[in-house]
Amino acid sequence: MRILIVTNHFLPESFRINDLAFGLRDRGHHITVLTGLPDYPGGKAFDGYGVLRRRDEVVEGVRVVRFPRVPRGDGRPWRQVTNYVSGALGSSLVAPLLAGQRFDVIFVFETSPVTIGLPALLLRRLRGVPVIFWVLDLWPESLSATGAVRSERLLRLARRAVRFIYRRCDHLLVSSRGFVQSIRQTGGYDGEITYFPNWVEPEYLDPPATDVALPDLPEGFRILFAGNIGAAQDFDTLLDAAELLKDEAGIQWVILGDGRRAAWVREQVQARGLSHCFHLLGRFPADTMTAFFSRADAMLMSLRREPIFALTAPGKLQSYMASARPILACLDGEGADLINEAGCGLACPAGRSDLLAANIRALRAMDRSDRDAMGARGKAYCDAHFDRDKLFDRLESLMLELGQRS
Repeated sequence: MRILIVTNHFLPESFRINDLAFGLRDRGHHITVLTGLPDYPGGKAFDGYGVLRRRDEVVEGVRVVRFPRVPRGDGRPWRQVTNYVSGALGSSLVAPLLAGQRFDVIFVFETSPVTIGLPALLLRRLRGVPVIFWVLDLWPESLSATGAVRSERLLRLARRAVRFIYRRCDHLLVSSRGFVQSIRQTGGYDGEITYFPNWVEPEYLDPPATDVALPDLPEGFRILFAGNIGAAQDFDTLLDAAELLKDEAGIQWVILGDGRRAAWVREQVQARGLSHCFHLLGRFPADTMTAFFSRADAMLMSLRREPIFALTAPGKLQSYMASARPILACLDGEGADLINEAGCGLACPAGRSDLLAANIRALRAMDRSDRDAMGARGKAYCDAHFDRDKLFDRLESLMLELGQRS
Protein backbone atom coordinates (compact mmCIF):
# COMPACT_ATOMS: atom_id res chain seq x y z
CA MET A 1 0.00 0.00 0.00
CA ARG A 2 0.95 3.62 -0.44
CA ILE A 3 0.30 5.31 2.89
CA LEU A 4 0.45 9.01 3.74
CA ILE A 5 1.01 9.77 7.42
CA VAL A 6 0.03 13.28 8.53
CA THR A 7 1.47 14.29 11.89
CA ASN A 8 2.52 17.38 13.81
CA HIS A 9 5.79 15.69 14.82
CA PHE A 10 8.29 13.28 13.34
CA LEU A 11 11.97 12.36 13.54
CA PRO A 12 14.23 13.95 14.84
CA GLU A 13 11.49 14.59 17.39
CA SER A 14 10.80 11.58 19.60
CA PHE A 15 7.21 10.41 19.11
CA ARG A 16 5.61 7.00 18.73
CA ILE A 17 4.67 7.80 15.14
CA ASN A 18 8.32 7.29 14.18
CA ASP A 19 8.10 3.63 15.12
CA LEU A 20 4.79 3.22 13.29
CA ALA A 21 6.12 4.75 10.08
CA PHE A 22 9.22 2.57 10.02
CA GLY A 23 7.24 -0.48 11.15
CA LEU A 24 4.84 -0.10 8.20
CA ARG A 25 7.84 0.43 5.92
CA ASP A 26 9.29 -2.85 7.16
CA ARG A 27 6.01 -4.55 6.22
CA GLY A 28 6.55 -3.55 2.61
CA HIS A 29 4.42 -0.41 2.41
CA HIS A 30 5.48 2.83 0.74
CA ILE A 31 5.35 5.57 3.37
CA THR A 32 5.24 9.34 2.95
CA VAL A 33 5.09 11.60 6.01
CA LEU A 34 3.70 15.14 5.98
CA THR A 35 4.86 16.91 9.13
CA GLY A 36 5.96 20.25 10.56
CA LEU A 37 9.42 21.65 11.07
CA PRO A 38 10.76 19.96 14.23
CA ASP A 39 10.69 22.11 17.38
CA TYR A 40 9.58 19.84 20.25
CA PRO A 41 10.22 19.99 23.15
CA GLY A 42 12.61 22.95 23.14
CA GLY A 43 10.32 25.32 21.22
CA LYS A 44 13.02 26.18 18.65
CA ALA A 45 13.58 24.68 15.22
CA PHE A 46 16.16 21.91 15.33
CA ASP A 47 19.57 22.70 13.89
CA GLY A 48 19.70 22.18 10.14
CA TYR A 49 15.95 22.70 9.62
CA GLY A 50 14.18 25.81 8.36
CA VAL A 51 11.60 27.17 5.96
CA LEU A 52 14.02 26.67 3.06
CA ARG A 53 16.10 23.83 4.49
CA ARG A 54 15.39 20.08 4.59
CA ARG A 55 11.80 20.54 3.53
CA ASP A 56 11.70 17.33 1.49
CA GLU A 57 14.02 14.45 2.38
CA VAL A 58 14.19 10.67 2.63
CA VAL A 59 14.77 9.36 6.14
CA GLU A 60 15.55 5.64 6.41
CA GLY A 61 13.45 4.84 3.37
CA VAL A 62 10.54 7.12 4.31
CA ARG A 63 9.88 10.31 2.39
CA VAL A 64 9.37 13.24 4.76
CA VAL A 65 7.76 16.47 3.55
CA ARG A 66 7.73 19.32 6.06
CA PHE A 67 5.39 22.28 6.23
CA PRO A 68 6.41 25.66 7.71
CA ARG A 69 5.10 26.88 11.03
CA VAL A 70 6.12 29.36 13.71
CA PRO A 71 8.01 27.50 16.49
CA ARG A 72 6.33 27.04 19.87
CA GLY A 73 8.87 29.22 21.65
CA ASP A 74 8.55 29.32 25.42
CA GLY A 75 5.04 27.90 25.34
CA ARG A 76 3.23 31.05 26.43
CA PRO A 77 -0.41 30.93 25.25
CA TRP A 78 -0.04 33.47 22.45
CA ARG A 79 3.05 31.66 21.14
CA GLN A 80 1.23 28.35 21.23
CA VAL A 81 -1.80 29.76 19.41
CA THR A 82 0.52 31.25 16.78
CA ASN A 83 2.20 27.87 16.40
CA TYR A 84 -1.17 26.15 15.98
CA VAL A 85 -2.56 28.64 13.45
CA SER A 86 0.62 28.80 11.38
CA GLY A 87 0.81 25.01 11.35
CA ALA A 88 -2.78 24.71 10.11
CA LEU A 89 -2.12 27.22 7.34
CA GLY A 90 1.29 25.84 6.42
CA SER A 91 0.14 22.23 6.25
CA SER A 92 -2.93 23.12 4.18
CA LEU A 93 -0.76 25.01 1.69
CA VAL A 94 1.78 22.19 1.34
CA ALA A 95 -0.72 19.30 1.22
CA PRO A 96 -1.99 20.03 -2.33
CA LEU A 97 1.59 19.59 -3.58
CA LEU A 98 1.13 15.90 -2.74
CA ALA A 99 -2.14 15.63 -4.67
CA GLY A 100 -0.30 14.40 -7.76
CA GLN A 101 0.73 11.23 -5.95
CA ARG A 102 -1.41 8.16 -5.45
CA PHE A 103 -2.16 7.13 -1.88
CA ASP A 104 -4.36 4.25 -0.76
CA VAL A 105 -5.01 5.61 2.73
CA ILE A 106 -4.17 8.63 4.87
CA PHE A 107 -3.35 8.10 8.54
CA VAL A 108 -3.50 11.09 10.90
CA PHE A 109 -1.49 10.94 14.13
CA GLU A 110 -3.32 13.52 16.23
CA THR A 111 -1.30 15.10 18.95
CA SER A 112 -2.26 18.72 19.58
CA PRO A 113 -3.35 20.64 17.64
CA VAL A 114 -6.32 18.78 16.17
CA THR A 115 -6.02 20.96 13.05
CA ILE A 116 -3.42 18.47 11.78
CA GLY A 117 -6.49 16.77 10.32
CA LEU A 118 -7.15 19.64 7.88
CA PRO A 119 -4.46 18.80 5.28
CA ALA A 120 -5.59 15.17 5.36
CA LEU A 121 -9.18 16.18 4.68
CA LEU A 122 -8.04 18.49 1.89
CA LEU A 123 -6.28 15.59 0.17
CA ARG A 124 -9.31 13.38 0.81
CA ARG A 125 -11.45 15.88 -1.05
CA LEU A 126 -8.95 16.31 -3.89
CA ARG A 127 -8.19 12.61 -4.40
CA GLY A 128 -10.91 10.67 -2.60
CA VAL A 129 -8.42 8.93 -0.29
CA PRO A 130 -9.93 7.50 2.94
CA VAL A 131 -8.73 9.04 6.22
CA ILE A 132 -8.04 7.19 9.47
CA PHE A 133 -7.73 9.62 12.37
CA TRP A 134 -6.04 8.42 15.57
CA VAL A 135 -7.25 10.55 18.48
CA LEU A 136 -4.50 10.91 21.07
CA ASP A 137 -5.57 14.27 22.48
CA LEU A 138 -9.13 15.46 23.04
CA TRP A 139 -9.99 18.94 21.85
CA PRO A 140 -11.11 21.41 23.06
CA GLU A 141 -10.85 19.83 26.52
CA SER A 142 -7.06 19.70 26.49
CA LEU A 143 -6.81 23.40 25.63
CA SER A 144 -8.76 24.51 28.68
CA ALA A 145 -7.24 21.87 30.99
CA THR A 146 -3.65 22.95 30.32
CA GLY A 147 -4.50 26.67 30.36
CA ALA A 148 -3.29 27.12 26.78
CA VAL A 149 -6.60 28.79 25.87
CA ARG A 150 -8.99 30.44 28.31
CA SER A 151 -11.13 32.45 25.91
CA GLU A 152 -14.57 30.89 25.57
CA ARG A 153 -14.78 32.28 22.06
CA LEU A 154 -11.61 30.46 21.01
CA LEU A 155 -12.79 27.29 22.71
CA ARG A 156 -16.03 27.46 20.71
CA LEU A 157 -14.01 27.82 17.51
CA ALA A 158 -11.92 24.81 18.52
CA ARG A 159 -15.08 22.81 19.17
CA ARG A 160 -16.38 23.65 15.70
CA ALA A 161 -13.05 22.64 14.17
CA VAL A 162 -13.22 19.30 15.98
CA ARG A 163 -16.73 18.60 14.70
CA PHE A 164 -15.74 19.61 11.18
CA ILE A 165 -12.73 17.28 11.19
CA TYR A 166 -14.22 14.24 12.93
CA ARG A 167 -17.33 14.15 10.76
CA ARG A 168 -15.30 14.01 7.56
CA CYS A 169 -13.02 11.14 8.58
CA ASP A 170 -13.68 7.58 7.47
CA HIS A 171 -12.63 5.90 10.70
CA LEU A 172 -11.55 7.11 14.14
CA LEU A 173 -9.14 5.31 16.43
CA VAL A 174 -8.87 6.18 20.11
CA SER A 175 -5.87 5.61 22.37
CA SER A 176 -8.12 5.56 25.43
CA ARG A 177 -11.53 3.98 25.88
CA GLY A 178 -12.56 7.05 27.83
CA PHE A 179 -12.44 9.19 24.68
CA VAL A 180 -15.44 7.60 22.99
CA GLN A 181 -18.19 9.52 24.80
CA SER A 182 -16.58 12.91 24.12
CA ILE A 183 -16.06 12.05 20.46
CA ARG A 184 -19.74 11.14 20.14
CA GLN A 185 -21.08 14.13 22.07
CA THR A 186 -18.62 17.02 21.66
CA GLY A 187 -17.25 15.85 18.32
CA GLY A 188 -20.62 14.91 16.91
CA TYR A 189 -19.15 11.82 15.25
CA ASP A 190 -21.45 8.87 14.56
CA GLY A 191 -19.14 6.71 12.46
CA GLU A 192 -16.89 3.82 13.37
CA ILE A 193 -14.59 4.14 16.41
CA THR A 194 -11.97 1.53 17.29
CA TYR A 195 -9.96 1.30 20.51
CA PHE A 196 -6.31 1.34 19.44
CA PRO A 197 -4.02 1.79 22.45
CA ASN A 198 -0.36 2.73 22.43
CA TRP A 199 2.05 -0.16 22.03
CA VAL A 200 5.42 -0.80 23.60
CA GLU A 201 8.15 0.51 21.33
CA PRO A 202 11.00 -1.92 20.55
CA GLU A 203 13.65 0.00 22.47
CA TYR A 204 11.67 -0.53 25.68
CA LEU A 205 11.85 -4.29 25.20
CA ASP A 206 15.58 -4.51 24.53
CA PRO A 207 17.84 -5.67 27.37
CA PRO A 208 19.62 -2.78 29.13
CA ALA A 209 22.77 -1.83 27.25
CA THR A 210 25.93 -2.51 29.21
CA ASP A 211 28.17 -0.22 27.17
CA VAL A 212 26.17 2.99 27.60
CA ALA A 213 27.59 5.55 30.00
CA LEU A 214 24.81 6.68 32.33
CA PRO A 215 24.96 9.01 35.31
CA ASP A 216 25.18 7.47 38.73
CA LEU A 217 21.84 7.22 40.47
CA PRO A 218 21.45 7.95 44.17
CA GLU A 219 21.45 4.98 46.53
CA GLY A 220 18.16 4.07 48.13
CA PHE A 221 14.56 3.37 47.10
CA ARG A 222 14.50 4.86 43.60
CA ILE A 223 11.23 6.25 42.26
CA LEU A 224 11.72 7.03 38.58
CA PHE A 225 9.71 9.43 36.42
CA ALA A 226 10.42 9.58 32.67
CA GLY A 227 8.78 12.03 30.30
CA ASN A 228 7.59 15.56 29.82
CA ILE A 229 7.80 18.03 32.71
CA GLY A 230 4.76 20.16 31.95
CA ALA A 231 1.56 21.49 33.44
CA ALA A 232 -0.35 18.28 32.81
CA GLN A 233 2.09 16.16 34.83
CA ASP A 234 1.23 17.99 38.07
CA PHE A 235 4.69 18.36 39.56
CA ASP A 236 3.11 20.48 42.30
CA THR A 237 1.69 17.29 43.79
CA LEU A 238 4.91 15.32 43.27
CA LEU A 239 6.92 18.01 45.05
CA ASP A 240 4.39 18.13 47.88
CA ALA A 241 4.72 14.36 48.33
CA ALA A 242 8.50 14.59 48.23
CA GLU A 243 8.34 17.26 50.92
CA LEU A 244 6.23 14.98 53.10
CA LEU A 245 8.86 12.25 52.74
CA LYS A 246 12.05 14.30 52.70
CA ASP A 247 13.09 13.30 56.23
CA GLU A 248 12.62 9.58 55.54
CA ALA A 249 16.09 8.34 54.62
CA GLY A 250 16.62 6.52 51.36
CA ILE A 251 13.60 7.65 49.31
CA GLN A 252 14.99 9.08 46.07
CA TRP A 253 13.03 10.73 43.27
CA VAL A 254 14.78 10.44 39.88
CA ILE A 255 13.33 12.59 37.08
CA LEU A 256 14.28 11.97 33.45
CA GLY A 257 13.03 14.46 30.89
CA ASP A 258 12.50 18.12 30.22
CA GLY A 259 9.69 20.52 29.50
CA ARG A 260 8.19 23.93 30.07
CA ARG A 261 8.05 23.58 33.88
CA ALA A 262 11.51 22.09 34.36
CA ALA A 263 13.06 25.39 35.43
CA TRP A 264 10.25 25.99 37.93
CA VAL A 265 10.67 22.48 39.35
CA ARG A 266 14.40 23.07 39.83
CA GLU A 267 13.66 26.29 41.70
CA GLN A 268 11.16 24.49 43.93
CA VAL A 269 13.61 21.70 44.70
CA GLN A 270 16.04 24.30 46.02
CA ALA A 271 13.42 26.35 47.85
CA ARG A 272 11.93 23.33 49.61
CA GLY A 273 15.24 21.78 50.58
CA LEU A 274 14.76 18.69 48.43
CA SER A 275 18.14 18.60 46.69
CA HIS A 276 19.19 15.51 48.63
CA CYS A 277 16.23 13.44 47.41
CA PHE A 278 14.74 15.00 44.23
CA HIS A 279 17.04 14.73 41.22
CA LEU A 280 16.38 16.20 37.76
CA LEU A 281 18.79 14.49 35.38
CA GLY A 282 17.53 15.94 32.07
CA ARG A 283 16.69 14.21 28.80
CA PHE A 284 18.24 11.00 27.51
CA PRO A 285 17.75 9.01 24.29
CA ALA A 286 14.88 6.54 24.23
CA ASP A 287 17.26 3.62 23.75
CA THR A 288 18.79 4.28 27.19
CA MET A 289 15.48 4.01 29.03
CA THR A 290 15.60 0.29 29.72
CA ALA A 291 18.99 0.79 31.39
CA PHE A 292 17.46 3.44 33.65
CA PHE A 293 14.27 1.46 34.28
CA SER A 294 16.25 -1.62 35.30
CA ARG A 295 17.81 0.40 38.13
CA ALA A 296 14.49 1.72 39.47
CA ASP A 297 12.48 0.29 42.34
CA ALA A 298 9.24 1.87 41.13
CA MET A 299 7.99 3.85 38.14
CA LEU A 300 6.08 7.09 38.70
CA MET A 301 3.35 8.82 36.71
CA SER A 302 0.97 11.65 37.47
CA LEU A 303 -1.65 13.82 35.82
CA ARG A 304 -3.49 16.90 37.04
CA ARG A 305 -7.03 16.65 38.31
CA GLU A 306 -8.96 17.61 35.19
CA PRO A 307 -11.89 15.81 33.56
CA ILE A 308 -9.96 15.30 30.32
CA PHE A 309 -6.99 13.70 32.07
CA ALA A 310 -9.32 11.21 33.75
CA LEU A 311 -10.17 10.01 30.24
CA THR A 312 -6.53 9.62 29.27
CA ALA A 313 -4.18 6.66 29.50
CA PRO A 314 -0.67 8.18 29.36
CA GLY A 315 1.42 6.78 26.52
CA LYS A 316 4.28 5.88 28.84
CA LEU A 317 2.08 3.52 30.85
CA GLN A 318 2.82 0.72 28.36
CA SER A 319 6.57 1.35 28.58
CA TYR A 320 6.39 1.31 32.36
CA MET A 321 4.48 -1.98 32.35
CA ALA A 322 7.01 -3.52 29.96
CA SER A 323 9.80 -2.72 32.43
CA ALA A 324 8.33 -5.23 34.93
CA ARG A 325 8.62 -2.62 37.68
CA PRO A 326 5.74 -1.71 40.02
CA ILE A 327 4.01 1.56 39.18
CA LEU A 328 3.14 4.41 41.53
CA ALA A 329 0.41 6.57 39.99
CA CYS A 330 -1.28 9.77 41.05
CA LEU A 331 -4.09 10.18 38.53
CA ASP A 332 -7.78 9.58 37.92
CA GLY A 333 -9.82 7.50 35.56
CA GLU A 334 -8.52 5.44 32.65
CA GLY A 335 -4.86 5.29 33.65
CA ALA A 336 -5.64 4.27 37.23
CA ASP A 337 -8.19 1.74 35.99
CA LEU A 338 -5.58 0.02 33.80
CA ILE A 339 -3.09 -0.17 36.67
CA ASN A 340 -5.71 -1.63 39.00
CA GLU A 341 -6.97 -4.00 36.30
CA ALA A 342 -3.45 -5.30 35.75
CA GLY A 343 -2.62 -5.35 39.47
CA CYS A 344 0.75 -3.82 38.67
CA GLY A 345 0.99 -0.93 41.10
CA LEU A 346 -0.58 1.44 43.58
CA ALA A 347 -2.75 4.29 42.29
CA CYS A 348 -4.25 7.22 44.17
CA PRO A 349 -6.48 10.08 43.00
CA ALA A 350 -4.92 13.04 41.22
CA GLY A 351 -3.72 15.86 43.44
CA ARG A 352 -3.51 13.73 46.60
CA SER A 353 0.10 14.16 47.68
CA ASP A 354 -0.72 12.63 51.07
CA LEU A 355 -2.00 9.41 49.50
CA LEU A 356 0.91 9.26 47.08
CA ALA A 357 3.30 9.54 50.01
CA ALA A 358 1.40 6.79 51.83
CA ASN A 359 1.59 4.52 48.77
CA ILE A 360 5.34 5.13 48.50
CA ARG A 361 5.77 4.10 52.12
CA ALA A 362 3.59 1.01 51.55
CA LEU A 363 5.43 -0.07 48.41
CA ARG A 364 8.81 0.47 50.02
CA ALA A 365 7.76 -1.65 53.01
CA MET A 366 6.76 -4.62 50.81
CA ASP A 367 9.01 -7.63 50.42
CA ARG A 368 11.05 -7.45 47.26
CA SER A 369 9.34 -10.60 46.01
CA ASP A 370 5.92 -8.93 46.30
CA ARG A 371 7.13 -5.89 44.34
CA ASP A 372 8.63 -8.18 41.70
CA ALA A 373 5.32 -10.05 41.40
CA MET A 374 3.51 -6.75 40.95
CA GLY A 375 5.89 -5.76 38.17
CA ALA A 376 5.54 -9.18 36.53
CA ARG A 377 1.76 -8.77 36.41
CA GLY A 378 2.21 -5.49 34.58
CA LYS A 379 4.53 -7.13 32.06
CA ALA A 380 2.06 -9.96 31.46
CA TYR A 381 -0.81 -7.51 30.96
CA CYS A 382 1.32 -5.48 28.58
CA ASP A 383 2.20 -8.56 26.52
CA ALA A 384 -1.48 -9.48 26.25
CA HIS A 385 -2.93 -6.08 25.39
CA PHE A 386 -0.19 -3.79 24.06
CA ASP A 387 1.89 -6.05 21.83
CA ARG A 388 3.33 -4.07 18.92
CA ASP A 389 2.96 -6.72 16.24
CA LYS A 390 -0.62 -7.55 17.16
CA LEU A 391 -1.64 -3.89 17.10
CA PHE A 392 0.18 -3.28 13.82
CA ASP A 393 -1.65 -6.29 12.34
CA ARG A 394 -4.98 -4.74 13.34
CA LEU A 395 -4.08 -1.37 11.88
CA GLU A 396 -2.75 -2.87 8.67
CA SER A 397 -5.98 -4.85 8.19
CA LEU A 398 -8.06 -1.71 8.70
CA MET A 399 -5.93 0.22 6.21
CA LEU A 400 -6.27 -2.53 3.61
CA GLU A 401 -10.04 -2.68 4.13
CA LEU A 402 -10.50 1.07 3.72
CA GLY A 403 -8.10 1.21 0.81
CA GLN A 404 -10.11 -1.42 -1.03
CA ARG A 405 -13.37 0.48 -0.46
CA SER A 406 -12.08 3.66 -2.11
